[in-house]
Amino acid sequence: MINVERKNSYQLRISRRLKEETSHTLDVYLFIPGELGLSTQLISEEAFYHSAIHVSRTYYSDEYHLPLVHSRLVSRNQADSESYRLSLSLYAYQYVGGMELSTHSMLATARDIRRSEAKDKNQADNTNVASLLNQLEELSDLSEGFLKRLRRNPPQDERLYKYFANIDNYLSWFTEQQLLALVAHMPRGGEFTPIRHRFVAICQREADYRREQHYNSERVMEDPTRMSNKMRLLRRLIEYPITLKQRSQELGGGEQKAVKALATAVVMAFVSFGVLRLRDTLGDITALFVIAMAVLYAMREVFKDDLRNTLWRWLRRGRPKWRRQYVDPNRNVLVGHQLEWFDYKRYASLDSEIQQMRRRTVAQREEMVLHYRSRSRMSPTRFLSGYEHTQESLTLDISMLTRLMSKGKHDIYRLKEGQAVRESVERRHLFSLVIRETGSEDEPHLARWKVVVSRSGIVSVEKVQVSSTAKVGE
Repeated sequence: MINVERKNSYQLRISRRLKEETSHTLDVYLFIPGELGLSTQLISEEAFYHSAIHVSRTYYSDEYHLPLVHSRLVSRNQADSESYRLSLSLYAYQYVGGMELSTHSMLATARDIRRSEAKDKNQADNTNVASLLNQLEELSDLSEGFLKRLRRNPPQDERLYKYFANIDNYLSWFTEQQLLALVAHMPRGGEFTPIRHRFVAICQREADYRREQHYNSERVMEDPTRMSNKMRLLRRLIEYPITLKQRSQELGGGEQKAVKALATAVVMAFVSFGVLRLRDTLGDITALFVIAMAVLYAMREVFKDDLRNTLWRWLRRGRPKWRRQYVDPNRNVLVGHQLEWFDYKRYASLDSEIQQMRRRTVAQREEMVLHYRSRSRMSPTRFLSGYEHTQESLTLDISMLTRLMSKGKHDIYRLKEGQAVRESVERRHLFSLVIRETGSEDEPHLARWKVVVSRSGIVSVEKVQVSSTAKVGE
């Protein structure tokens, strides 16, 4: 299952959970409107790949109770500290990911309800309100239950307690921040008053708890910037033990040198042959001979680069450009590898499945397609004991693309209560994101999202179509 969400103003996060028994292939197609004028002359493929595409993988487990078991075993000296640290990190990481996803969804629903408050409410709005209330109640129960279970068996060992305190400190602050965000954007209707009071009470209780545990100094608590920086560091400490280290390598280095040598040899052979012919034709060194030699060497400089680039494109066409190796951060053992491709394409060069999913019209005739592909194979037998799956997170940064958009706003006019009203609007562009995945599900998965983007960032992300490749091909 693939999930696409807005990570921040300029970044999309594509996440998926992988079954590691087989190889996996992921194709990401981002359709860029032709009016932006994207080309390799403006942003090269290598520059976009290195600046805008970031991939990470973490261990994943469905055994959510595992950290609690380790906590009890450690308290009885029946488990080692490393297993406790890893399981607790995974427990916290998956809670944070689930909390962020749930909060993001509820904030979107809350914004829709608040926008509709200015209009006449209908039954659909009432349904949305009831659904949001249920989700908020469930989130409150789950978050409280999680924190209680986490704190049930704190380790007695000082080394383990320091790690437990860091995670407990961060999760307490993180839960407070997520609930306060919901309180700030919650609809103002009276039916939300009880849940708003409950969220505020939970946040106040968590703040008092952190103060009682002396997790943060008064100076840090009084400065939001320091608090945010400290929590960001704690977040990295949580992610480190379960995030696979990566070694990246650009492929084709030796081949590129060979192509350069071959192109130089071919061009120099023709130049040498031309020099000999000139010597036979013109005889002694004269002004005409010098001019002819200058022309030959000028042609050499022109055609050498063209020949080298042509040979390089022909040799590397369709072949992977980068290799990424995944290493277990705790034992420094290689657990898998991944091959990656990235290039710019036109609609006509795409296969029929992607073309049909995109459903191009005349308006998209000049679209530029950014195509990223990865093919990975992992070795579950080398994973940490108890873990067989991983979760991949691919971050796509589109800030380089927003710089191609025109600045400023423009005015539009509309009727409101019989009067002409002028409103200032920002120009927006519609990107289409098509993702195809094979290997992690029983059937290949193909889906499309609409991504609305302005110069100030991503406005919205909406999933519009899901299909299996088998159905698409029918």
